[in-house]
Amino acid sequence: MKAQVSIVKCSDYDPALVYESVKRSVGLLGGIDNFIKPGAKVLVKPNLLMAKAPEFGIVTHPEVARAVIRLLKEINCKIILGDSPSVWGNQIEDVKEVYRVSGMSKVCEEEGVELVEFDKRRMRKKFPLAACLDKCDCLVSIAKFKTHEFTLLTGAIKNLFGLVCGTYKTELHKNYCDIRDFSKILADILEEVKPALTIVDGIIGLEGDGPATSGKVKGLGLILAGRDCVAIDTVMAKIIGIEPFDVLSTKEAALRKLGIGEINSIEILGERLNDVIDKTFLLPSSSLIRKKIPKPIIALVKKFIRYYPYPVRDKCIRCAACIKICPNKCVSMSKEGIVFDYEKCIACFCCQEACPEAAIKVKKSLLAKLIGL
Repeated sequence: MKAQVSIVKCSDYDPALVYESVKRSVGLLGGIDNFIKPGAKVLVKPNLLMAKAPEFGIVTHPEVARAVIRLLKEINCKIILGDSPSVWGNQIEDVKEVYRVSGMSKVCEEEGVELVEFDKRRMRKKFPLAACLDKCDCLVSIAKFKTHEFTLLTGAIKNLFGLVCGTYKTELHKNYCDIRDFSKILADILEEVKPALTIVDGIIGLEGDGPATSGKVKGLGLILAGRDCVAIDTVMAKIIGIEPFDVLSTKEAALRKLGIGEINSIEILGERLNDVIDKTFLLPSSSLIRKKIPKPIIALVKKFIRYYPYPVRDKCIRCAACIKICPNKCVSMSKEGIVFDYEKCIACFCCQEACPEAAIKVKKSLLAKLIGL
């Protein structure tokens, strides 16, 4: 049986338009009650990385959350909404500010939905996840369509990383700093929670050096939906012009048979895939895929091609968010500004993700410069 993913065009965040687009995306798949039992208790989990307004393209737009909430209300669900923002700066201590700035507080107040903080956790395998999962019948994930300097793509699978509580996110980055190992952790989380339904907010997202302030706002005008997170990420990869298994979390999850990673085994409903492919989409600076270099050559030289974070000091506000987030403690502050210890740097780009002012860019190794990458 083929996995199903719906693609629906939605040009802007007008509330009525978003609701109709989300409803249609789910309707193409059989309707909300095909995924959620009437009267169920549901955790709605958006992507709320940081305290930024929706127009920056970094967080799930509150109108998409409102549309999902209203669909669930139509089958009398008991709804709670929450996320665990990034752990840099004071964001983990001030989740309420993240909820306020992102617009989620207002939407939940207007819709009569309880906002929850992931302040309690339960250990699952190698990681702690939000304890409120145990009190809910199912999870509805609302991902954001974004690039990611470390994982290449933030989509259905990566959004689940926000279920990891508090500073343990940093520990996972430190303990699984190789992208292949980190992708296995993302697959572990998917295997543990298995969302009943995933909606992707791709009306506007990020391209380039996402998933935060270094990314560029990209208008895609799309809503995606499906049960199979692997299939959704496979379709997202095709839309931005890369092979699905270039995203290692997609490859790992597909190999474990947690979902379908072959595009020919996915039934796409709504818009035709070829009609929504964006040939202008920018991948992260650190991605060798964007350079169009033959894979055999990449295999030979990639150990010598490295990318590192570096500071743009005229943008730096000395907030020390990069210092606090660094899992390997390789960032410090001098009189001139932040300094990186590149011998210790694992190139996880947590610092770039954490920076509220886009003051951290990508530095190339000598070989990368010599061969024009």
